Amino acid sequence: MRVLNGRGALYQKSLTQAHAQALLQFEFEMGWKAAQKLIRHWKIVRGDNVMIIRGKDKGETGLIKRVIRSQNRVIVEGKNLVKKHIKQGQGHEGGIFTVEAPLHASNVQVVDPVTGKPCKVGTRYLEDGSKVRVSRGLGASGSIIPRPEILKIRTTPRPTVAGPKDTPMDLVLEKTYDPKTGMGMPGL
Repeated sequence: MRVLNGRGALYQKSLTQAHAQALLQFEFEMGWKAAQKLIRHWKIVRGDNVMIIRGKDKGETGLIKRVIRSQNRVIVEGKNLVKKHIKQGQGHEGGIFTVEAPLHASNVQVVDPVTGKPCKVGTRYLEDGSKVRVSRGLGASGSIIPRPEILKIRTTPRPTVAGPKDTPMDLVLEKTYDPKTGMGMPGL
């Protein structure tokens, strides 16, 4: 991350957790809100190789870093960079940070794996019944667009510890209903 110091010189700076929270607060204060009409069926997913078709980075390709479905926007790694001024606060120092700003989903298209051109995405079913994404439109080869491997890694891990409202495994396997008598839950 590039930052200007007090004398105007550029130097690299990492974005800490406190800085990330300050950026989220900045986004909230700027009034970024949910889109009026949400995209119902998303065809662009995290990890896709996309080309920017409109905007200042038009013609450049990159990987989708994050999909913001509530705003119909995506963040492309290293593209659409803007400078954010963050005040010094508790737990973090201030400065000017270069961050990736979200792009509207209509301004990016998935890159065809065969031709390397931007294309639309459709879905088809193979003979074995599995659903796949295929390229379609101008400059498309009709080839299968594979799902990114990064989708197998969850951004928020599933809880491994049983919570207070989770049923213990020994009670899950216990037989509590008798279909012959129609009685259930003995002891209640």
